Amino acid sequence: MLKASTLQRRLSAISQAHQVAGLETPTRNAMVMLVWAGIRRTHGSAQEGKAPALVEDLRTMVAAMAPRRRGQPWQLLELRDRALLLLGFAGAFRRSELVALDVEDLAFSRAGLAVHLRRSKTDQEGEGRRIGIPRGQQPETCPVAALQAYLKAADIETGAVFRGTNHGRIQQSRLSDQSVALVVKRRAEAVGLDPEQLAGHSLRAGLATSAAAAGASERSIMAQTGHRSVTMVRRYIREGELFHPGNAASVAGL
Repeated sequence: MLKASTLQRRLSAISQAHQVAGLETPTRNAMVMLVWAGIRRTHGSAQEGKAPALVEDLRTMVAAMAPRRRGQPWQLLELRDRALLLLGFAGAFRRSELVALDVEDLAFSRAGLAVHLRRSKTDQEGEGRRIGIPRGQQPETCPVAALQAYLKAADIETGAVFRGTNHGRIQQSRLSDQSVALVVKRRAEAVGLDPEQLAGHSLRAGLATSAAAAGASERSIMAQTGHRSVTMVRRYIREGELFHPGNAASVAGL
């Protein structure tokens, strides 16, 4: 059985196709609308998504990857995964955007990193946009430093940023977007988090939720995520404010 969210997307596609063809859309038919309303009441219309990977989760995952003895070098796989997690979170990237990055899209500076996103899900015409990645407050979770360390260790000066590894050696092949989800799941499971609840989108959702919990405005969150509608962003904000000090139960003084 298809989910209500899937049916909604298909209804929208049918409607748009008819409008482009100059035809009356059948989705506005009273009978269709009545049936659709019944489906939503019966099966619900809430979308089921993966849990966000919050700042605390990222810190825990990164700490588990670090060498156990001071002075020991990082392993290449750990360097890559740390850079992938931190950059994916800080840039609120979709997994397809993350693996599509090339070294030529990066501009490092004293302030941080400017990423040129050439194309995204909501930018089908390829206008592109620039995303600022500030340096982290903590050295071990700084996305800029983590990315620089990975690129240097892997000797990557051009082409794909995130690549596969084989027996500790970097490969030429670009990671697939599914690989992002696997990295998140593997690193989450290693620290006792439920890998079934997390995936590639958890990094993007984690930034939005964590920023909202810290008091970031809708505008600043949308500037980082690239959302054009406030509807989805407000979902993250509501999630981030669940345990805000202003929560009614907290104020009640239990």
